[in-house]
Amino acid sequence: MDFKAFKHSIFNLQSPSEFNEIALSLFRYQYKNNKIYKNFVDALGVSESKVYHPEQIPFLPVSFFKTHKIITGDFMEEVVFESSGTTGMETSKHYVVDADLYEQSFTKGLELFYGDLSQYVVFALLPSYLERGNSSLVYMVERILLKTNRKMGGFFLNDLEALQLQLLEAQRLGLKIILFGVTFALLDMAENFPLPIPEAIIFETGGMKGRRKELTRMELHEQLCKGFGVDKIHSEYGMTELLSQAWSKGDGIFKCPPWMKIMIADTNDPLSYLETGHTGGINIIDLANFHSCSFISTQDLGRVFEDGTFEVLGRFDNSDIRGCSLLAT
Repeated sequence: MDFKAFKHSIFNLQSPSEFNEIALSLFRYQYKNNKIYKNFVDALGVSESKVYHPEQIPFLPVSFFKTHKIITGDFMEEVVFESSGTTGMETSKHYVVDADLYEQSFTKGLELFYGDLSQYVVFALLPSYLERGNSSLVYMVERILLKTNRKMGGFFLNDLEALQLQLLEAQRLGLKIILFGVTFALLDMAENFPLPIPEAIIFETGGMKGRRKELTRMELHEQLCKGFGVDKIHSEYGMTELLSQAWSKGDGIFKCPPWMKIMIADTNDPLSYLETGHTGGINIIDLANFHSCSFISTQDLGRVFEDGTFEVLGRFDNSDIRGCSLLAT
């Protein structure tokens, strides 16, 4: 496949049929050039030549990223992202061949839902991610900060009081605010340094990491809305193993960019798919994962609605918990 032409095509999709056509071409390319994925498909007894629709494509379990180097072709990676986890837990590694493709994906996706990033001042409260390094989330926010071109904003490790003062000053100046925050740190701030910034966009990125009692999404968002004086809490659905994210403007309802698709598999038959509104396993097609694997079974539970939006309902039983933990509803 011509990678340059491919990059242009996925960010300029015109129809669902074009998405399906590219997905099928990408499946054949990754089957032929990704040994781990080919072995997985063959082990399932699926014939590559008889796959005519995305629903027939086998989805690689996300756990493979913990035990194998998942890469398509013979390339040297530019960066390696690593998932978070508690001490002793095996972590996932994503070997990213083209960091620019990742940057294009998150930039175009975020701007699709929130407009030009240069209009915002961006703050980040991501202490656990900053402490461990190799975080795809930190990488994303670092690049977003460069696009905002403002003297205000940036990363705040543990100085919640300084963050509160800057947020209030940005509010006073009438600036458009985005705050990315790991869940436990946002709760700490909402409880100890509450502030009224009703026009701000607050993104909770998940991650209690055993630091606080787990809350339902409704309980969490209620506390954060009260602490920051906002009507809705926004969210990101992404993971180390992907190069694209879905975004929620509130109530835990997510929407994908055009080059990403959610499919809900029957938990008793992973090769069968459920109708809209039914709960099952979340499978993701991420066309941006050109050099890795674009077809991933996540071990998350969710359901898709008629308009293509979706919600995440929890985890499969006996699945270990990712650093970006999911909140039960």
